[in-house]
Amino acid sequence: MEATQAGQGSAIIGIFITLVFILFCMIAMWKVYVKAGKPGWGILIPIYNSYLLVKIAGRPGWWVLLFFTPLVNVVISIILSIDIAIMFGKGAGFGMGLIMLPLIFYPILAFGSAVYMPKQPVA
Repeated sequence: MEATQAGQGSAIIGIFITLVFILFCMIAMWKVYVKAGKPGWGILIPIYNSYLLVKIAGRPGWWVLLFFTPLVNVVISIILSIDIAIMFGKGAGFGMGLIMLPLIFYPILAFGSAVYMPKQPVA
């Protein structure tokens, strides 16, 4: 009987830690969106959050459709991650960090000193 209660306690602690972690990630992405001049609440809406991320990367909105194409979505994710890093004044290496370790690198963008600098069209 005691083992069951201990298991339930562990499960509750695990769920709590997971929820705190998810909340932290949501706050970090919210802050990244706001730094880029996009609505932070956009992270809560599926597909629209991808659209906003594409726009933050400086790419056309129709690129969201490429996320639905197998294998192409992997290439597009890499390109967008590098573009996002560049838009925040970071290099391609940081962009690869965004794709490989997003749970570390997006909070660095959110809470660090990175400033969003969109590309200006060449006249």
